[in-house]
Amino acid sequence: MKLVLPTLLLALSSGFASGQPAPGRSLGQNLYLPIYSHIWHGEIDKAGLPMKALISISVSIRNTDPVKSIRISSAQYFDTDGKKIKEYVTSPKTIGPMGTYELFVPRSDDTGGSGANFVISWKSDTPSSPPIVEGVHANLPAGRSIAFTTSARPLPDE
Repeated sequence: MKLVLPTLLLALSSGFASGQPAPGRSLGQNLYLPIYSHIWHGEIDKAGLPMKALISISVSIRNTDPVKSIRISSAQYFDTDGKKIKEYVTSPKTIGPMGTYELFVPRSDDTGGSGANFVISWKSDTPSSPPIVEGVHANLPAGRSIAFTTSARPLPDE
């Protein structure tokens, strides 16, 4: 009995028994990645606004297929109001099997706001494992650091 509980907890925490199926193979998708070029925090000031902490973002696009390459055809960056700010992929980028492609939004660029997002489009010539796409947010000054991640979600097909 002492071995059963730790084994069950390990299986549940690893996703083995979580009821979430493994993602299917695909020829491509549009992925929505929420990001934050800044976060609001603290108390409201006399102007009626909370304090704003600027954050840099590393967008990591990881090909999870051990055999097939995928192509990133677009990485559109939108602000809080849904206005397109920038296209980060000006020509298709191929990511080899198990490879990673990264984008970076510097901390000094707060044009996206607290509700910014990317829509990332990928394709493959043959059905491939979908990539894992995450935003790693950081502001790491000495004594007061912020770091967190966000994960992309597939958008419905049109």
